[in-house]
Parts: sequence; structure tokens; C-alpha cells
Amino acid sequence: MVKTALITGGGRGIGRAIAVAFAREGIRVAVAARTAEQVEQVAHEIGNGAIALVCDVADPESVTRMFTELREQLGDADILVNNAGIAESATLVSTTDELWHRHLAINLSGTFYCTRAALPAMLKKGWGRVINIASIAGKTGAPYIAAYSASKHGVLGLTRSVALEVATTGITVNAICPGYVETDMVSRGIEQITTKTGRTAEEALDSLKKMSPQNRLVTVEEVAAVALLLASDEGRGINGQGINIDGGTVL
Repeated sequence: MVKTALITGGGRGIGRAIAVAFAREGIRVAVAARTAEQVEQVAHEIGNGAIALVCDVADPESVTRMFTELREQLGDADILVNNAGIAESATLVSTTDELWHRHLAINLSGTFYCTRAALPAMLKKGWGRVINIASIAGKTGAPYIAAYSASKHGVLGLTRSVALEVATTGITVNAICPGYVETDMVSRGIEQITTKTGRTAEEALDSLKKMSPQNRLVTVEEVAAVALLLASDEGRGINGQGINIDGGTVL
């Protein structure tokens, strides 16, 4: 039976790579983001009935509308990938209320809203996969990312709790915890480093690479490969885990 996957933040980076990998395996794909242009392009590139949906995961009403549109066009989600997220840096004393709440609303509450909306249909079918894109920052701390790290720690706590709640139902809930990945988000991070430190972009990139024992960034395809395993029947024994893809940065 053909499965249907919903991927938030599916217009670029990790979300796009997962969408492409899933479609290659015959999974029907819906990609969602706050703006239509990028996800429409991804859906067009994938073809095979892939659809684009507009959603602000921080808004529960928007999430409800997204799942209604998905159900009308492709049916219920068998696989949910909670990938939508933001990452901003600031010292703690300069972290504004808005920055703090923005990270919790998108990274943590967005994951909660989407998971809550997807679970009833999965429970009814007796099969489902929830894959949360977290971060190694959800397992450790680092300067200047208190809001981001706190939100990703929350995603891991949510992952573990829901995984145990549905463990006997045919549903698995897991998180993938990448290190620095070759994405636009990291490119923006490099820009911030160059602005604040005066280092060149190449020097900033090297500093990020050196945070991994492998001295490199993770690729989006590596993250997508783990997502494919977690989405498969063969991955059914993996539940409640936060799987690092970081070259050994966090052990």
C-alpha cells in the first residue's frame, strides 16, 4: 500500500532532500511551508502527484487547515516529518522575548501541533511514523543559542514521551539530531560569524567543520537516508530515539 508523507519546512535544505528521497521510494509526498513558492517548486520537481501546502506550524488553526487540505488531496499522513524550524543566535541578555517565544512557537509548539493533528489517523490505521528534525543542540548546550537549544531539548522530550505513549500501536516516534548541515541556515550562520568576528567566510566555514571530528559538514542526503530508515517497516524497532548525524561531535 502506498504511504503518504507530510514534510513541514519542505521547500529547501533537509526538508527538500527528505521529500525527494521519499518520492524516489514511491511514497506520496506533501511539502509544506509558510510561503508557497518554494514548496510549489519542490512539488513540481518531484511530480508523481506531489502537492504543496501553505502552513505556519506555530499557528494551530493553520495546522488544522493544512491537515484538512492534505486529507482532501492525498488522504491522511502515514508519515509526518516535523522539519520546519528556525535558528537565531544572541547572547542570553540580548535575547528578546520575541526571539525566545519565536523559537519555542515554531520549533517546539509547531512539532507538537502537527504531531497532535497526525496521530488520530495513524492510531486508527495502526501504523505511522513521526520523524522530528531536532539537533545535537537538543542534547548539549552552546554559547549564544539558548533559545534554539532549549526548543530542541523540548523536541527531544516530546519525542520520547509520545514514543512511549504509542509504542504498542504500530507507530514510532523518533528524532534526527544533525550537527552542522550544508544548508541555507548554516550559510546564514557563516554570515553572522563574519559580521561579528571579521573572519572571512572560508575561515568561518572551517571553524564549523572543525567542530566535527570528521572535519566536515553533514549533507542533507545523509539526513534523508536516516529519515528513510525511520519511515520504513524495517525501522519499526527504532522508537523514542534521538539519532545523531554529526560525525561524532556529541558522544
